[in-house]
Amino acid sequence: MTLSLLSRRPLLGIASRRLPALAVAAVLLAPFAASAQDADPVVARVNGTEIRASDLAVAEEDIGQGLPAMTSDNKRDYLVTYLADMILAAQAAEAQKLGDSDDFKRRMAYARNKILMEMKLQTEGKNAASDEALRKVYDEAAKQMSAEKEVRARHILVESEDEAKAILAELKKGGDFAELAKQKSKDPGAADGGDLGYFTKDQMVPEFAEIAFKLEPGKLSDPVKTQFGWHVIKVEDKRDRQVPEFDKVKDQIENFVTRKAQAEAVAKLRESAKIERLDKPQTPAAPAAPAAPAEPKKN
Repeated sequence: MTLSLLSRRPLLGIASRRLPALAVAAVLLAPFAASAQDADPVVARVNGTEIRASDLAVAEEDIGQGLPAMTSDNKRDYLVTYLADMILAAQAAEAQKLGDSDDFKRRMAYARNKILMEMKLQTEGKNAASDEALRKVYDEAAKQMSAEKEVRARHILVESEDEAKAILAELKKGGDFAELAKQKSKDPGAADGGDLGYFTKDQMVPEFAEIAFKLEPGKLSDPVKTQFGWHVIKVEDKRDRQVPEFDKVKDQIENFVTRKAQAEAVAKLRESAKIERLDKPQTPAAPAAPAAPAEPKKN
């Protein structure tokens, strides 16, 4: 199916999987609708049922990556059609009393719990990800990073030790490392003259890192064996590890803090809950230790 066909028929495919969640979202958001009508205009009516701007936002979030790429106006038309199709199908289902079935009630209960869970976790994450909390995580990580060293090195990777020795001899005679890397190295970075950029010790395999961090800038290594083959290494520079600016990593830190808070919230709920598995045999309790024999009475 092409994107153009999909945009004209949004109910097909994704809609059938999304209906319970959106239906529950509408129920949960209903109490707030009356107080926010001016800020939440009606954009369409389907057999008298209103579709508001907030409904479009909920639908867009629910569809997620399933939403085809399109202009803003086309996306709005798509979402209105999507919700209109949903309402029409839901009204037809109501007329058939499908909402009274046990299957619908189970799915509705599941969708309601899922949405409430997501809202709870969103709240936990939002409350945890304050500017102060993000700065604290950044400062702690920056302290650890600034204590690390970085090396910038080039290398030439070959199959055998003999090849590595021959290249080393050529380099000692004045050969250009970058040119020899381009000509002889089997590493994907050979086109860049074997340049590996800056790296920390834990970013390389131990055998390579051990030698690279011992070398002084400008020095060449003897052939080094790793799981990838034989290397000749040249260290270009050494420095303290550079700490990225806060703004450049803020999104990553926020994601980390949010997920951590959500995981901790769930773990705390589990600790205080009574969860029984009825589909598995219960683990028998450990037998009680035998009581110590009573001391004989003294006459």
